[in-house]
Amino acid sequence: MSDVMRSLRSRAAVAGGCVAALGLGFALAAGSPASAAAQTDPNDRYTAEEIHHFLEGFYGNHGPRSWERENLVSDQLKERIAQTPDYDLLLCAQNEPRDIEVGEVTTAQSARVGWATITTSWAQAPRTRSFTAYVDLDATRPIQLLDVDCEPGD
Repeated sequence: MSDVMRSLRSRAAVAGGCVAALGLGFALAAGSPASAAAQTDPNDRYTAEEIHHFLEGFYGNHGPRSWERENLVSDQLKERIAQTPDYDLLLCAQNEPRDIEVGEVTTAQSARVGWATITTSWAQAPRTRSFTAYVDLDATRPIQLLDVDCEPGD
């Protein structure tokens, strides 16, 4: 796991304690199952299905709205976003896509992180672009986007 992901997990733990009481409201607003705690695995980790559902709600059809950007993104990722004012880091683009698809979620239990390929569709060439979105598996905290890797996977 990269230093960035370690730092994200550490910072998310601190931030998570502050907003734990609001966690269910955030999860519901993001389109997560109402009984998220009952659906997590026995080790208090979000499941691949829950992460997929979260990412679909977060990204929607055209990208995250301002509420998702403010409430469902880790503080460290918000700092990175602030450093790219002319580029939407959450979409790895400068414009709004025509459509967004969330791919299959992979979870790494030992790293306590899950990820999926996000594919954006555009009217102009290239017609699609893919990037990876990362979510912390720790279900004792509200689910949130931890990191985005704009480099296409191999």
